[in-house]
Amino acid sequence: MMTVQRLDLADATVMLAGARAKAVEIGVPMCIAITDDGGNLIAFERMDGGKVTSITIAIDKSFTASGAKKATHEYGAISQPEGPTHGINSAIGGRLMVVGGGLPVMANGACVGGIGVSSGTPAQDMQVAQAGIDALGL
Repeated sequence: MMTVQRLDLADATVMLAGARAKAVEIGVPMCIAITDDGGNLIAFERMDGGKVTSITIAIDKSFTASGAKKATHEYGAISQPEGPTHGINSAIGGRLMVVGGGLPVMANGACVGGIGVSSGTPAQDMQVAQAGIDALGL
């Protein structure tokens, strides 16, 4: 039998607050999604002004990061033509994201969940996602 660690609602609340604070600091309203280790949505926030089109993108970035245990920008780098995972973005009904802004949340060497952020540039999304993780103090 396995013992599994995963993010819970209390963790997700802390992460949302950290990500929101960074989004406010950089002046970009974001959509922020937190998933557990299996890619299941725990919490979501669309800040006032966050793009409606970014709702699904943020959720799918978090799904990708936690389910694949890999940052979405890493998939982006290796999914280009001639890359080893070219075309992977069409996998799983198109849910696999290859644009920066989805990060796995690691604790004690294990992936315990993910965060996905969308509405800014990929660099801004990644910055806000990292702030959400940093808020946990892992």
